[in-house]
Amino acid sequence: MNPQAPVYVRAEDDAWPTVVYYHFHAWSGRRPFWAGLFTLLGGFPIAYFPYADLRLGNVSLAMATTGGAGALIIGVLLITLGLALWFQETIRVFAGVAAILLALVSIPVSNLGGFFIGFTLSMVGGALALAWAPGQPAEEGERPVVDQQPGVVGLTKAEATADMGVQGTQGIPGPRGTETAHASETTAHADGGRNSAG
Repeated sequence: MNPQAPVYVRAEDDAWPTVVYYHFHAWSGRRPFWAGLFTLLGGFPIAYFPYADLRLGNVSLAMATTGGAGALIIGVLLITLGLALWFQETIRVFAGVAAILLALVSIPVSNLGGFFIGFTLSMVGGALALAWAPGQPAEEGERPVVDQQPGVVGLTKAEATADMGVQGTQGIPGPRGTETAHASETTAHADGGRNSAG
């Protein structure tokens, strides 16, 4: 989500598809929408293929396996995780890890993860859930970011010299707050560089 995107304000002459589109766009921008969609879609082939049968004339091809119940459970869990990512975006890390683990378990249990269709969709959905982070709106008084060269700090001269303790009128910086004024005041340099232990 782009936190600086303009907020849609409905005009009098906007058609209802435009209103629905902008409201959906705003809703999906505040949550891991694509992660939920891929996870949800990945659950369908995993749950469907063990129970599917294909009819070619009088011949029926059934793919039912002994792991059909496990495939159904994995598929339903992935669909539930996809819906949870849409409506409870705070559990995105748990849902992402769970989707990846369920996708891996579906390979031996459910016809190679729904012939790798459900496996791939669930892995992508879980990875997107882990990678998603909510956007933070910009502060009102925050300065805009200016493109600069790497390593250059965007401070004015007054800001740069404010914490350096400028001495005199020549602009020579003095010691900072964390530094000592003279090196001879430390214990390492006392007594001509010798330390006494006692």
